[in-house]
Amino acid sequence: MRIVAGGRHGNYEQRTPSSAQIKCRTTVHQSKPSSSANSPESARKLHPRPSDKLNPKTVNPFGEQSRAPSAFAAIYSKGGIPCRLVHGSVKHRLQWECPPDNLPFDPLLITLAEGLRETKHPYTFVSKEGFRELLLVQGAAEKAVPLLPRLIPVLKAALAHSDDGVFERGLDALVQLSVVVGPSLNDQLKHLLTSLSKRLRDKKFKEPITSALQKLEQHGGRGSLIIIKSKIPTYCSICC
Repeated sequence: MRIVAGGRHGNYEQRTPSSAQIKCRTTVHQSKPSSSANSPESARKLHPRPSDKLNPKTVNPFGEQSRAPSAFAAIYSKGGIPCRLVHGSVKHRLQWECPPDNLPFDPLLITLAEGLRETKHPYTFVSKEGFRELLLVQGAAEKAVPLLPRLIPVLKAALAHSDDGVFERGLDALVQLSVVVGPSLNDQLKHLLTSLSKRLRDKKFKEPITSALQKLEQHGGRGSLIIIKSKIPTYCSICC
């Protein structure tokens, strides 16, 4: 507001800015960009650099990176699993620190079975391939059979997992175990069939599950067929 003196009588005229002028000034003030919004720090938050993941100062303490690793990942990172992943140009492989024949199955086989529930590389490959290779050693049956009461609950958890990849790895491991231990698996088989029965409702798993059941019957004998039919009545025996 501006005051203008007028004449010797001391008259004053008050001039106030119009409402249009006030609105214009307000609009200009509000539209002025904030210097902090265009700062390098703000741009880094919107588009983080790959190197920020390696800088402890830029890691969100409440983000995904701060989550505690799984038991299998922790054991693997500390060297508790005597093998390492070797990246090849075509396919990956495991390099064992010593021949698998010389390794005790307890607790290594159970630890690898627990790793079947992993969903990230390299743990998915290490657990799946390690489990398979360990069961290929000479005398694997004698080493694996005593572990079945502890091994079956772990496989059951993999078969009941919501992740399709985890389920598939659990199914492969179950067939591999059946090949090795044969009818010894029958006493524990009923604990695993409920998960297979539920997955049979999914058309994409019907063929692999049916194939797995046939192999369980093949290696488990007639005793396994009775158990399978009691849990999955629609199963058709390989003897039919």
